[in-house]
Amino acid sequence: MKIAISATGPSLDAEVDPRFGRCQYFIIANPETMEFDVIDNNAPGGGAGIAAAQMIAGKGVEAVLTGNCGPNAYQVLSPAGIKVITGVTGKLKDVIAEYKLGTYSATQQANVPDHYGMGGGGGRGGGRGMGRRGNM
Repeated sequence: MKIAISATGPSLDAEVDPRFGRCQYFIIANPETMEFDVIDNNAPGGGAGIAAAQMIAGKGVEAVLTGNCGPNAYQVLSPAGIKVITGVTGKLKDVIAEYKLGTYSATQQANVPDHYGMGGGGGRGGGRGMGRRGNM
């Protein structure tokens, strides 16, 4: 069993990165053994959520733990049978321990709009020139 966690650093002492598609690293961990691999997230400028989700889907994980997951990434992960768990915060080693205890529940949809993690106003449409996009 393996899980993927969006991370701010390359160790289990790092914090969960609140962004999925634009996180700095992914930690692929085995909660039973605490063995892990570090993946540098080299997401492209556009389509970062989709690219990150496709990469993670190819790693054979059963769940993704992150702060936020947008609709594009969710639409790749969920059909691949990967549970998406959002709202996760804290040190990775603590998050893995909580996951092992069954503390977290999978979400049923994305918890932020697309393009959320792009910056420029906290990702909530406050950036200049971004405008609103998507289906309304």
